[in-house]
Amino acid sequence: MSNPVWGGGRFIVDDAEPEQIVTPEDFTEEQKMLAETVRAFVERDVKPRDADIEKLDYELTVRLMRKAGEIGLLGADVPEAYGGLGLDKTSTTLLSETLSPASSFALSVGAHTGIGTLPIVFFGTQEHKSRWLPQLASGELIAAYCLTEPGSGSDALGARTNAVLSDDGQHYILNGSKLYITNAGFADLFIVYAKVDGVHFSAFIVERGTSGFTIGPEEHKMGIKGSSTRPLFFEDARIPVDHLLGEAGKGHLIAFNILNIGRFKLAAGCLGGMKEAIQLSSAYANQRKQFGKPISSFPLVAAKLADMNTLAYVTESMVYRTAGLIDQSLSQADLDGADGGLQAAKAIAEYVLECSINKVFASEAMDAVVDEGVQIHGGCGYIQEYKIERLYRDSRINRIFEGTNEINRLLIPATLLKRALKGELPLVERAQALQRELLNPSPLSASTAAQSPLSKPIAIVAALKKVFLMVGGLAVQKHGLRLEREQEIVASLADFMIDLYALESALLRARKITLNDVDPQALQLPIDMTALFAEEAAERAGQRARVILAALEKGESLRLQLSVLKRLLRFEPADLSALRKRISARVISAESYALL
Repeated sequence: MSNPVWGGGRFIVDDAEPEQIVTPEDFTEEQKMLAETVRAFVERDVKPRDADIEKLDYELTVRLMRKAGEIGLLGADVPEAYGGLGLDKTSTTLLSETLSPASSFALSVGAHTGIGTLPIVFFGTQEHKSRWLPQLASGELIAAYCLTEPGSGSDALGARTNAVLSDDGQHYILNGSKLYITNAGFADLFIVYAKVDGVHFSAFIVERGTSGFTIGPEEHKMGIKGSSTRPLFFEDARIPVDHLLGEAGKGHLIAFNILNIGRFKLAAGCLGGMKEAIQLSSAYANQRKQFGKPISSFPLVAAKLADMNTLAYVTESMVYRTAGLIDQSLSQADLDGADGGLQAAKAIAEYVLECSINKVFASEAMDAVVDEGVQIHGGCGYIQEYKIERLYRDSRINRIFEGTNEINRLLIPATLLKRALKGELPLVERAQALQRELLNPSPLSASTAAQSPLSKPIAIVAALKKVFLMVGGLAVQKHGLRLEREQEIVASLADFMIDLYALESALLRARKITLNDVDPQALQLPIDMTALFAEEAAERAGQRARVILAALEKGESLRLQLSVLKRLLRFEPADLSALRKRISARVISAESYALL
């Protein structure tokens, strides 16, 4: 990938080029081989034992995790110097996606390799890394991440678990509790957040068996039943001072940046789940007959498959685009230096906005896909014998994990505004330039000239950026820094940004595919899916913009703004039925997620 001057949130004010993004079409043979190794492991070792995993067989899960360690899956993010593979984020994203059909087991692995291990990878001392990373990479030790408390979830800094330095200065004495801790039933190492002296938010490495540290009973969950979820209790638990992770009072740097990676990796897992749902649903639709023919031949069922496939394509495009951006950011950090943790935090934080976008879009897209999957299965979709029923239940937690989608929606515009105020984004300048353009008496044009099959999606992306700057600029002008209190407006702006990033990612990928030496007929599917999503995104943008404008303006001023909005989004509607028919035909034929 080239090295443009880029950064988090810039998709709002600048246009990227296809060669600047990473797509699945860029996977190397080595990456494909790694994915195939994981796929074979899931099919051979995990799926045949799925029923036992769902019964919370700790011993089986740990045994399989150690087997995953043998093939390198647990050490993908661990540097080679500490027994891992030291892979880039694009590769580890592919592994997370490929592991997704392992259901609850995939969650156990993801919690271990991501939020459980990465705090030590990025923020541990050399002693921490040498002592624990080799065993975490092999599966000899299993990790858990402990942030949520009975009184604090999305408000992580509201934690009440307290840490006090002992009189001899050798230990921190922890008191408090944690809730909903994944892997708690069998984890050996826990990343625990507490406030030193009730004030300084900090992170600690806590070993199982520590005196004063106990683990509560399993929670009975709606889904992901094969993963362990238990509370933790600390009653004068003595934690050696050298188990402090990072600096006292700097735990937020660890917590929030690891959550950013967690959000992004969750999106990759959702992508894998969406592809599995498409495979199950398309195969069932071809097999199930009603009125003497397969239900896949009915247009309403076929349209569902088209929409499901399009959502997966868009998700895939944005997930790997973001992976490439994070890789680029991390490549410029000296992770082995004395301030490696701070450099890692800064590199990850660069794309905090995009990580939240991925999390929200992918989790809600997966919910939509599995919901339609159940509908296609009909009564069978409600029966546990069919995997789609499990996917439906398991999917629901993703909108809660790693910060609720509501919290992430509030973070997205807030992060953009903060970057602009720091001078990291020319947001205000672009909004002012747009205002001057809108005051120009020359007519605004939303050209749909058929210069190429992607001309209209390109025009829609350009128009959506203008609309966002128009309504977003007006919202900031009206409310200033108090805008964060107007949560309905902020959420609408977030949804606007999410759709825009998703659409631009799909468009850039489609353009990149067309630049390659590919059979022209094979290009039709990504073009059609991009066009379908663009049409729907433009409709949603118009509705959201009208809601925001109505909350900001009244009377003649509102009518003027609505008139400008109408001109910006003046597009001749496309034949969505024809697009869906072409997309669904490929999905039905392939009986899987289809791209080319």
